[in-house]
Amino acid sequence: MFFRVIAKDDIAELVHGFMVDHEVIGPVAKGDDFVFAPIDNASQLRLDYDTTLLPPKKFFLPPKERLMEFSAVDGEAVSSLEPAGPRVMFGLHPCDLNALMLLDNVFLSGYEDPYYKPRRDNTLLVGVSCTPQDTCFCNSFGTDEAHWGFDIFLTDLGDSYFASVRSIQGADLIDHHVKTRMVSDEDVAEFQRVTNKFKDSFSRNVDTSQLPLLLDAKFDDPLWEELGERCLSCGACSMVCPTCYCFDVKDELAANGAEGSRSRKWDSCMFHEFAEVAQRHNFRGSRASRVKYRYYHKQWGYLSKFERVLCVGCARCERACKADINPAVVIEALQAKGSE
Repeated sequence: MFFRVIAKDDIAELVHGFMVDHEVIGPVAKGDDFVFAPIDNASQLRLDYDTTLLPPKKFFLPPKERLMEFSAVDGEAVSSLEPAGPRVMFGLHPCDLNALMLLDNVFLSGYEDPYYKPRRDNTLLVGVSCTPQDTCFCNSFGTDEAHWGFDIFLTDLGDSYFASVRSIQGADLIDHHVKTRMVSDEDVAEFQRVTNKFKDSFSRNVDTSQLPLLLDAKFDDPLWEELGERCLSCGACSMVCPTCYCFDVKDELAANGAEGSRSRKWDSCMFHEFAEVAQRHNFRGSRASRVKYRYYHKQWGYLSKFERVLCVGCARCERACKADINPAVVIEALQAKGSE
């Protein structure tokens, strides 16, 4: 990894350089909110955004995608996989960069998902520093920083960006498309000052140090029933989560009955039918069991396999949930019960 300083006025030049050979996707305004979307001009980028409505996950695992088309007559099947063109995702916050690495554990380790992999392989990631919102608690999971998982990371120093370059592709793009200068001792000092200020700016700090033990001890706690009473089973938390990866696969026949297609779309463990099997037996028929499963999977099940929890503290679920159920609230409630 090497470091450079880029003047803020030159960022547009870098973005337009990317556009020569890449599709560029970045945060843009949508009413009072922000979304990741393709751009055709650097002026559309809003690097001062707080959090996007949906995470960048949607560009790697789309909400719905066709997997194949088949003939119901002769059984022939043809993949619907479309070539993934080169693209740059510009302006990802550290929590979203960390979230993509958590998804990589699922879709790229062992069996490599043939639809997810080419999108990841053909996408360069440019991260950008952020300002924590009142709801953010990424610092509690160590996802407030990104040390890898990006090609370029830009830390805002005021009039310039401190660029950390981690990949050869990122280095080539910077060398070819923007004017930079070498990092001075003053730049390093300012970078450290900005980083320390960022660390001190979090207003929320959730104690996750003994979380697996806490969950083990509270498996049968009445809190889960209380949360189940409040939960609407709407699945909004899963839909906005940058690390939820459950999907459903369905075949659909055309009206003539001769051909059809197979698609997958996002699913949620909060939906009533998620754990339903033959003869309508449901392994998690109650809302309380579904809420509990979601938290045990994210904070314990995934951890047991990949040694990381499946949460990055972005708080999108908190903003989406109408029942005030979110990781910070649940963890703090369990801890409060433990101290009674």
